[in-house]
Amino acid sequence: MNNNINLNLYKVFYDVCRYGSFSKAASFTFTTQSAISKSIRKLEEAIGTELFYRNKNGVELTGKGRELLFYIEKAYGNIITAERVMIESENLDKGKLSIGIPSYIASFFFFDKIIDFHNKYPNIEITLMSGSTKQLLDLLDKHEIDVIIDTAPIKTSNSDLEIIKLSTVSYAFVCLKSDYDKYKNIKSIKDLEEVPLVLPVPGTSNRKALDELFLKEKVSPSKIINIHTSEVIINAVKNKLGIGYLISDLVKNDDNYKVLNLKEEMPTTDIDIAFDRKFLTNAPKRFIENYINIDLK
Repeated sequence: MNNNINLNLYKVFYDVCRYGSFSKAASFTFTTQSAISKSIRKLEEAIGTELFYRNKNGVELTGKGRELLFYIEKAYGNIITAERVMIESENLDKGKLSIGIPSYIASFFFFDKIIDFHNKYPNIEITLMSGSTKQLLDLLDKHEIDVIIDTAPIKTSNSDLEIIKLSTVSYAFVCLKSDYDKYKNIKSIKDLEEVPLVLPVPGTSNRKALDELFLKEKVSPSKIINIHTSEVIINAVKNKLGIGYLISDLVKNDDNYKVLNLKEEMPTTDIDIAFDRKFLTNAPKRFIENYINIDLK
């Protein structure tokens, strides 16, 4: 066991991984490429393994390099959390709150809570980050975000994560209210086969549930526009591109849209929150307890 660990060597290794090459790591850390190379060689000698393959485009991690990066990312995340614990005050005069949340969930379900939190604690730096569930879980694992709020399922092998259901929402087919006369006779999902539809992108969890319903009811829609985000689906409906498929709550308070009532039961999904209690600092704790109503004690 080496008790004289040179932490700076591991920092250089982490910088090279982040920036993708020795030269870029040198540029961003205001040092020289030769100094970076020397530090990496020294680390490789110390742990007895090669960490990078060198190529003309930069560097690529070896198998052992990827293994080391996994632990270094965790260690770096722990240091960032420890620093925040030291800095954040109990009365939240300073601190940070970082939430991984899809934009449509932030906009339509939680933005009022975020605004209220900001108004009450104006010195807390708030960051909202969107991405796939996998990307958000990776950021949470690195402690780059504090919590995830996303539609289910939030699948993870991390047994330390707590995943709690916040609500259940239903999907629906929605048209522009001014177009309702054109679509009012649609009473079944089968009636959608020849109608222009604006749907989530294939492969996403909400689209999978819809495709399963189409398959079950033997429905083959012929006019489809695929769009990734709910906001753009709503915008497409607004611009008369067709009937949109989205969470009905997103338009329930907007008189410009009309939900079509079909005889089939529409798919539902849960909105969940995920976090690792051990790494929550004061600001995310306060948000979860006071604005999500989860007792962390």
